[in-house]
Amino acid sequence: MHEMILILDFGSQYTQLIARRVREMNVYCEIHPWNKCPELTPNIKGVILSGSPFSVRDEASPKPNLDAIKGKLPLLGVCFGAQYLSHNFGGEVMPSNTREYGRAHLSYVDHSNVLTKGMSDGSQVWMSHGDTIKKIPSNYKIIASTSDVEVAGYQVEGEETFGIQFHPEVYHSLEGAILLKNFIANVCHCKQDWTPDSFVEETVAKLKAQIGDDKVILGLSGGVDSSVAAVLLNKAIGANLHCIFVDNGLLRKNEFAQVLDSYKHMGLNVKGVDASAKFYEALAGLTDPELKRKAIGRVFIEVFDEESKLVENAKWLGQGTIYPDVIESVSVNGGPSQTIKSHHNVGGLPDYMKLQVVEPLRLLFKDEVRRIGRSMNIDEALLGRHPFPGPGLGIRILGEVTAEKVRILQEVDSIFINGLKEDGLYDDVWQAGAIFLPIQSVGVMGDERTYENAVALRAVTSTDGMTADWCHLPYEFLAKISNRIINQVKGINRVTYDISSKPPATIEWE
Repeated sequence: MHEMILILDFGSQYTQLIARRVREMNVYCEIHPWNKCPELTPNIKGVILSGSPFSVRDEASPKPNLDAIKGKLPLLGVCFGAQYLSHNFGGEVMPSNTREYGRAHLSYVDHSNVLTKGMSDGSQVWMSHGDTIKKIPSNYKIIASTSDVEVAGYQVEGEETFGIQFHPEVYHSLEGAILLKNFIANVCHCKQDWTPDSFVEETVAKLKAQIGDDKVILGLSGGVDSSVAAVLLNKAIGANLHCIFVDNGLLRKNEFAQVLDSYKHMGLNVKGVDASAKFYEALAGLTDPELKRKAIGRVFIEVFDEESKLVENAKWLGQGTIYPDVIESVSVNGGPSQTIKSHHNVGGLPDYMKLQVVEPLRLLFKDEVRRIGRSMNIDEALLGRHPFPGPGLGIRILGEVTAEKVRILQEVDSIFINGLKEDGLYDDVWQAGAIFLPIQSVGVMGDERTYENAVALRAVTSTDGMTADWCHLPYEFLAKISNRIINQVKGINRVTYDISSKPPATIEWE
């Protein structure tokens, strides 16, 4: 078993970022809800307590039992975690006079402390809390302060127990990586050997043990996640993997043929299934985003149920589910994080379908999936493809989905994506696409008045999809693409560009 850092989740929006930062240091970690702590096996080298929307003073706030952890394993409390370790052991936590949110600078750093060694005086950190630690227990020692927060960091004397009031995992804590590396490498003494090659080796071994001689049906989409999942499964079970690529009628222009062609040289057994008519029928009359997602998911499962019956003795359904899908769909391992939206490939299968689910990438972030793919020599052109949602254009058409709207949006999307590639901008963008808006607007073409549809273009930069910023594409490029769309796509007379970030918006509009 690999060395592991255990992260106990108290519902913070940043918990997943802690996990990403730990993994960037080649150390495996898992997030578990604070009230469902797993068995403390010898491979767990340290524990991190996350932040939380709760106040430690609230009666209903999380109250973890740390008897088996504190003083026995390296322990780092972040924000709420730090407040809990103070409040619950004799300190005092009180409401702040003003909400401490945003940038702050360390006015004091204990350079001799193992946690803060190497951090600079004046280093910028990110605060996000309504309470503050007014007093620490007598055996706690302050190791960091800001001008407004005296107890920005502390250590329990005689223990490898630490608390920090700021968030080292976020980008705006400029030296947060130094602190986290100090904890991971110098306090927990992790070997930092969780690499792509080791993941492939261990995952293939696990898949062999899990699946045995059973047959697996895997849904391919042409994207990074399902492709990497397919290669991993192929390494484990070879000919017992049966890949299915479903045309749901909601793919990009010409994507069905292009994707099937791209898999010819990968040694995968792939069958293409045109089920677009079934998806269009299920989506007829639906306008609510969640109902559309559920309808697409239902038909997706039905198609796979039909296909599974054509593969004798198929017992598993492979999926390319990754960590952000799970996090946004259900609370991580049943924890306190809020559900943002449902994903069509998360949450199991209906009882009537006799397939078990196997998800080799379920605990990986998108950038990790690409690293795994590179270690297996998957074509860089495939690994570099922008993410594309499972429900496809169905959630990029606001309102009811029709074949005509799909046709229009496919043309718009094709012009936008090809334009990014032509101008050398594609690799600077994490995800891009077009959205069909449920409005019409007045325009003029020649001497005629038009009343046609509007579309929005969306392009974002990100590393994992958990947070994203809108991409600052050149005005000249946007003007050129807008002109092409309006001139070449009949039915569109207005193009807009989405400049909202995540949060507060999501990357997709539905």
